Amino acid sequence: MIRTMVVDDDALVRLGLVDLLAQDPGLTVVAEAADGLQAVELARQRRIDVALMDIRMPRLDGIAATRRLRELPEAPRVIALTTFDLDEYVYQALAAGADGFLLKDTPPAEIARAVHVVAAGQGMLHPAAARRLIDRYHRTGAPRSVEARSRVAALTPREAEVLRELGRGRSNAEIASALGMRESTVKAHVSRILTALGVGNRVQAALLARDAGVVDDTD
Repeated sequence: MIRTMVVDDDALVRLGLVDLLAQDPGLTVVAEAADGLQAVELARQRRIDVALMDIRMPRLDGIAATRRLRELPEAPRVIALTTFDLDEYVYQALAAGADGFLLKDTPPAEIARAVHVVAAGQGMLHPAAARRLIDRYHRTGAPRSVEARSRVAALTPREAEVLRELGRGRSNAEIASALGMRESTVKAHVSRILTALGVGNRVQAALLARDAGVVDDTD
């Protein structure tokens, strides 16, 4: 059973998300929070596997809350909730450690599926939407790209290939198919890549891949 937390300052949105998740027999909502500060407090008190996190909230916004959640000893995974007119906040949430993002008008079945995917350790970088966000706010040529290229240089050629596929937003299964590998081997490569790059999750690895120019604008 995947233990979830819903974080949103809109009570109606919270109620809708709770009802949605309750329809999935593999999910259970163990906490609800009206702002980021309450979310962090609740996460310290009980085990939470995945938090659905609104971005714009009073007291402590979703970006700061995500950063604090990821610093906890048993850190929950985080899916940011947003709309396209908040692109810059989405990027900041991903950089803070979110494992992905969803639009608030995402079909209910897709929201539930996203929770399962993220709980399994995979990110939710939708190839088209994520590319627009990353390419807009994460350009190569910036000072950070120098550091990114330095980190990537430490990877083996095979790890670099896996990182390129990560940067394209592909799942472990898709990477395995594209590179002719076992999915378990891909999972092992991803684990080593995260350690070598010094990042917390595959979403941050994808951002760094873009910075380093591993993935170009046509991907």
